[in-house]
Amino acid sequence: MAQLYDIVIFGASGFTGKHVLKEALKFLSPNSPLTSLALAGRSSSKLAETLKWASKTHPTIPILVADTSDPPSLRRMASQAKLVLNCVGPFRLHGEPVVDACVEAGCDYLDISGEPEFMERMEAVYYERAVEMGSLVVSACGFDSVPAELGLMFNLKQWVSPKVPNRVQAYVSLESGKALVANFGTFESAVLGTSNADKLAKLRRSARRRARPSIPGYAPPKGPLIEHQKKLGLWAVKLPSADATVVRRSLSILTNNPRGLQGVDEDPTHADTRATFWSNIKPAHFVVKVGSKNLADILRYIAVGLSIGLLGSFSLGKWLLLNFPWVFSLGLFKKNGPTDEEIASASFKMWFLGHGFSDASHVSHKPDTEIITRVMGPEIGYVTTPIILVQCALTVLKHRGDLPKGGVFPPGIVFGPTDLQDRLQENGISFDVVSKSYI
Repeated sequence: MAQLYDIVIFGASGFTGKHVLKEALKFLSPNSPLTSLALAGRSSSKLAETLKWASKTHPTIPILVADTSDPPSLRRMASQAKLVLNCVGPFRLHGEPVVDACVEAGCDYLDISGEPEFMERMEAVYYERAVEMGSLVVSACGFDSVPAELGLMFNLKQWVSPKVPNRVQAYVSLESGKALVANFGTFESAVLGTSNADKLAKLRRSARRRARPSIPGYAPPKGPLIEHQKKLGLWAVKLPSADATVVRRSLSILTNNPRGLQGVDEDPTHADTRATFWSNIKPAHFVVKVGSKNLADILRYIAVGLSIGLLGSFSLGKWLLLNFPWVFSLGLFKKNGPTDEEIASASFKMWFLGHGFSDASHVSHKPDTEIITRVMGPEIGYVTTPIILVQCALTVLKHRGDLPKGGVFPPGIVFGPTDLQDRLQENGISFDVVSKSYI
């Protein structure tokens, strides 16, 4: 019988995968939830080179050959894993065969996808089979969308009764001492998402209507295209990321399960802890914006969004975008990603500006209370994302009995009541309260 590894990192030789491997090796220990690890991908030689890059001690880590175009190889990989970490994107092109293999093998699966169509399609297609097979499938376990989900929950927990929130606006500020440069894979996912927007719309029309939480007060107005958020010192524009849709999925599941999701083998003490945690999460309207102190940055983000939106809708335009990302992203994306110096100099701040009411029994048209919280961390793609993915994985390994038997979920509803926030804070991602005031 083949050995069963705690974690198999699929795509470990890729841009993000190699940083995930480097982060995972920090926690590989007989005294850790992670006691055994294997690498998987198309090329055993590239995986071996990646292992040399990731560790000066060159530990003996098994290498499994697996390819998304070879389903039997994926099934062999999944049969040797308790948990697969999938780092191979774009997920709309390469993700489903890996999910299918993990579900059929009954192993757990986490990925770093920020692609709504992929995530919602996996839920629609595999949810029931994942429950049957005991496979826990959770996407968006990176910068998309754990800071948004846990950051929102952190803000919502500050609304102690009788206070109630109405809306929370998140402002993501990417900062760097050098030029901001992002991975091509993120750009490619955005382009493909635009070119396949009709598929997401069709999927949502055919899906069962999601439950909507009851939120006190009126829905907030849309506001201007470009916002000058003076309190934070930022210019901002709405960010078409996965975060808001992922949060809505978690809040919808919570609406149907007010005590959260029952663990497959949880004790009564944890069940009470879970119920208490969710009783303190009061839902709110949620939107995400990208912000900068410099208006020119916002104008550049808008220009890039327009170029993707206009060119991504037809084949020649898509070809131009994917072959010349540096040009059409105005320098934000390049195929070989950022340099080590650019990664080291980059960081993020994510502000959560919550507005609500001081007394739930006196909800008026205009909120009278404001709570601002913040999540901060290092560079988002190659530092923060590996930290988050690895800590999610360690949480699954250590607390598997407290998590659902199986199913396809967003990260917030699964990891909210766990110690994931504490784990992130211990590894360089901070959560803090900025201010509480009446307005």
